[in-house]
Amino acid sequence: MGADFIEQDVVLSRDGVPLVLHDIYLDSTTDVAQRYPQRARKDGRYYALDFDLAEIQQLHANERVEWDAQGNATAAFPLRFPGRAELFRVPTLAQEIDLISGMDHSSGRSTGLYVEFKAPNWHQAQGYDLVSAVMAVLREKQYHDRPRQVFLQCFDDKTLKYLRHELNTPLPLIQLIAENSWGEDSAVDYDYLQTAAGLKDIASYADGIGPWIMQIYQGRDASGKAQLSNLVSLAQQQGLLVHPYTFRCDELPAGIDDFNDLLEIFVQQAGVNGLFTDFPDRVSHYLRQNTKPS
Repeated sequence: MGADFIEQDVVLSRDGVPLVLHDIYLDSTTDVAQRYPQRARKDGRYYALDFDLAEIQQLHANERVEWDAQGNATAAFPLRFPGRAELFRVPTLAQEIDLISGMDHSSGRSTGLYVEFKAPNWHQAQGYDLVSAVMAVLREKQYHDRPRQVFLQCFDDKTLKYLRHELNTPLPLIQLIAENSWGEDSAVDYDYLQTAAGLKDIASYADGIGPWIMQIYQGRDASGKAQLSNLVSLAQQQGLLVHPYTFRCDELPAGIDDFNDLLEIFVQQAGVNGLFTDFPDRVSHYLRQNTKPS
């Protein structure tokens, strides 16, 4: 489908195995509630950290669902792969790397990994070292020293500083930027990180930023012109890459009626260096048609 990198959000199982899973919870993307109805915590959520790998790999994975107060599930993206099909499982990070490297071998490609440490501070509070577990897998699979093929990303600045200054990783680091209101797992002031001073601080330990698309695109003016913040230019002035998230055909921002229009705003007008998308084939096609080879 033309992706240069594939993203792996990583959490741990109870027995400390790195899993490729977008959340620390299992209930949004697996049938865990049906298989283990008594294993939820007091908040009603099912945490990957409360299940051994053998249990997790018996679960069926599905497109994201959202639960209402009555316990009914609704597809978050109804036009994507339907229902709770029994076709898919939750992979470990090691398994996904084996799959990608195997496909690279058979296709002659060199696909990159884009690994996110998911809630490292929360894992630490539970007595688990997410960073060490992930880096051990990368070392085992010989991806720990491939700076052209692996990005490491996190919403927590202290984790990135530890990777850079204590572990001395040669891999490029990306500071993800959330909204303060989202309640991410660290005490980072994301408003500050979007300022010139904050971006200068990021440049002391990271190689780029991963902002939310709405931190760059700010709607249209009365004439219909896209309004952009100065975040991209400020970051690039510090030598930082800019890789915004997440570009979805089925979740367009207000004022955007066409996916290619969204790409035009970010690629041609804002000048981002890369982007996260659920639709790599659409983005790849757009880039082939609308950018000059370098």
